[in-house]
Amino acid sequence: MTRAQLQRRLGTAGLLAVVVGGCAAPGSREGVIAESAGLMGAAPRFAPDGPDAEEYGASDGFPTGDRTTFFRIPFLVGSHSQLDQVFEGRLVRRADRASRLGRAASEPVLQYYYQGAAADLDRYLSRNPATGFLIARGETILVERYQYGRNDRHRFTSWSMAKTVTSMLVGIAIAEGRIRSVDDPAAIYVSALAGTEYGRTSLRHLLQMSSGVRFVEEYSGRDDVAQLSADTFRQVGAGGVEAVTRYDQRVLPAGSKFSYASVETQVLGLVLRNAVGRPVADYLSEKIWQPMGAEADATWLVDRAGQEATYCCINAVLRDYARLGVLLAHDGNWRGRQIIPAAWIAEATRAQPEPSHLKPGVATPFFGYGYQTWIFPGERPMFALLGVRGQTIMVDPTSRLVMVHTAVRKQPSSPGPSELGALWRTVVTELGT
Repeated sequence: MTRAQLQRRLGTAGLLAVVVGGCAAPGSREGVIAESAGLMGAAPRFAPDGPDAEEYGASDGFPTGDRTTFFRIPFLVGSHSQLDQVFEGRLVRRADRASRLGRAASEPVLQYYYQGAAADLDRYLSRNPATGFLIARGETILVERYQYGRNDRHRFTSWSMAKTVTSMLVGIAIAEGRIRSVDDPAAIYVSALAGTEYGRTSLRHLLQMSSGVRFVEEYSGRDDVAQLSADTFRQVGAGGVEAVTRYDQRVLPAGSKFSYASVETQVLGLVLRNAVGRPVADYLSEKIWQPMGAEADATWLVDRAGQEATYCCINAVLRDYARLGVLLAHDGNWRGRQIIPAAWIAEATRAQPEPSHLKPGVATPFFGYGYQTWIFPGERPMFALLGVRGQTIMVDPTSRLVMVHTAVRKQPSSPGPSELGALWRTVVTELGT
């Protein structure tokens, strides 16, 4: 079938959907016709299963579970692509008109080595529980894959990738004069924090996870982050300021040691809400989501007080996460419009000579840390948004490469060198020149 014949059968709009936008649903008439015509190129590819699919609830249609079971393995696929059906979320409204993302004529061949053996993207997906995987360069999608019956309409949860978004909103609020300085203590903006250790902590040290306030984040189910989740998006506690004031023991001087603590992003969220005078989700929609041309509504989970859980819990379609990554790769500029201040992007995402406790290899054995953003070691400036169970946006500003990865790993964190990291290094090496 020729392109002209295909256009006569689908009409112009249908042809654009499968060839330009790459939005044909799996199994749809448009998708089947396009595949038979050989015109799919690097359009989305959908798989009904994935590694250990039965363990993840395939026979039951990948159920979401409920507020007590959503984090258990049989419910991870369902919950991590529909978390706003389990918990209450506030809408982050899409753009009136979605920005166009180009699409490569075919997927690039990606071959890499991991643990001494050769591998490629198909092999990676066959043994890693990725629900969505996308690579873009500039504003062109090179790869877009889905597993476990997920598709390009599912909203995948971000977990801690949302921390970087919160940081970007702080940068915008400073540029607008709503927040005066990163060196202001949090209590200036949240009076209820006056007299507390977090109230006395500067926004800079909160952004750098260096407050010195004790907070245990081990994902044991019995630690401080479990309590924080209960008090925020799980809506067990009252939420609001009460969710953060229970953590009030300073064990180190502020600005002296990196210690990952989700509560510090929640404090930043309270600061944002008061500084801008509106819900953080509304601010995200107005300042980032709509200006970058998001194609779908997102959601941000909220606590009982209506405060967004800003340390986690944005839910968005894969291509909008890609747009976010592309925006960051372009130093906050979207097609000539500066959405996020470039100077803020540079400060938030680049390794700085000081303070030394934030350097790669010091903050953690591998990554360094900026403003709520993970920084790769090495001369080439690269950074990442990371969330538990495998949520990732990796960004190489030099080549404008972005890799988005949503997943349902059985363990919340995966210590040590990862296969995803090996794949990313190949992406940068092979596609980033």
